[in-house]
Amino acid sequence: MDTALHEQRRGPRLPAALHGSHVHPASGRVELKDVRTVLLDIEGTTTPIEFVHQILFPYARAHMREFLERHAADPEVRADLARLRAEHAAESDAPPPPWRDDVASVVAYVEWLMDRDRKSTGLKSLQGKIWEAGYRAGELRGQVYPDVPRAFARWASQGRDIAIFSSGSAQAQRCLFAHSTAGDLSPFIRAYFDTTTGPKTAPESYRRIAAALERPLREVLFVSDVAAELDAARLAGMRSALSVRGPEAGGPPLDHPVIHGLDETC
Repeated sequence: MDTALHEQRRGPRLPAALHGSHVHPASGRVELKDVRTVLLDIEGTTTPIEFVHQILFPYARAHMREFLERHAADPEVRADLARLRAEHAAESDAPPPPWRDDVASVVAYVEWLMDRDRKSTGLKSLQGKIWEAGYRAGELRGQVYPDVPRAFARWASQGRDIAIFSSGSAQAQRCLFAHSTAGDLSPFIRAYFDTTTGPKTAPESYRRIAAALERPLREVLFVSDVAAELDAARLAGMRSALSVRGPEAGGPPLDHPVIHGLDETC
């Protein structure tokens, strides 16, 4: 990851002591006292960024045309196409490829969205369906960091819930954890949330998640590698922890407690 993107994900620096998560002074661990639900991002938190960008995204791109040719008449796919058509009509960026209600133009628009890393709900839903087929065929396995299954088992033994909030569709999330390199981790996960809940940088999204989980906001810890997402969760009232899986550029940020793996929670 280049320095500019790294800094964008990390965000500005403010004192962590202002924000609600408890940091053990000797070890830097984040204490889970009074935390009943751990809400996790995927990319850079449970799963290497490289897996998403170098395996999942290219797989979806390579199989998009074939998938649409086979499944364009399926009701769920038609709903995705309707979302994409509406998004295309509302585009305010540089003009996207023209929309003509055929597979070629849909593929062109989808690739245009992917090139811009857009968090399009229609795109994410289509990607999830393609990945599900890949997982079921044995062509994909969801990569997770080695500490993930340990943390899931530990939190479950402590009576804590685990939930996921990712820009990838809930379907894609389920498949990744059900077909992971550590086996089927889905029994540990209570709920999955995606962009249908709202943007990850909007405080209201986290309020909706807490309501769906029937948890007070203060009893939920959100872990992500993107500072802007943590800012939104914190503004809503959740606790926060910044996942830093690689070398830190320019020293550790102070706006959120930092963990270098899920084992650094206690």
